[in-house]
Amino acid sequence: MKIKYLNPLRWRKSFLALILGGVVFIWFAFFDTYSIWTRIQLNQRMDHLQTKKQELQQETLILKEKIENLETDPSLLERIAREEYGMKKEGETVYKIREVD
Repeated sequence: MKIKYLNPLRWRKSFLALILGGVVFIWFAFFDTYSIWTRIQLNQRMDHLQTKKQELQQETLILKEKIENLETDPSLLERIAREEYGMKKEGETVYKIREVD
């Protein structure tokens, strides 16, 4: 049985191709404008922004409901004006009672 040895020139070409492929992979993985690392960071940022967008959409719906309630219910509007802004009707006297700790 004969043992086949790799041709040294062929072995060097294969090794050089492997090294060159590794360098290209490392370049695209870490140093390119659209590297894998950059894409991972951008995906994380996109996930965070989508979550924030959903939260803001929920908040917008809640605020729209509050606006609609204030536009349709005058007693609610009056209550908020009195409690939060200290407004009063003409001729009324408002007494503020402080709690003692």
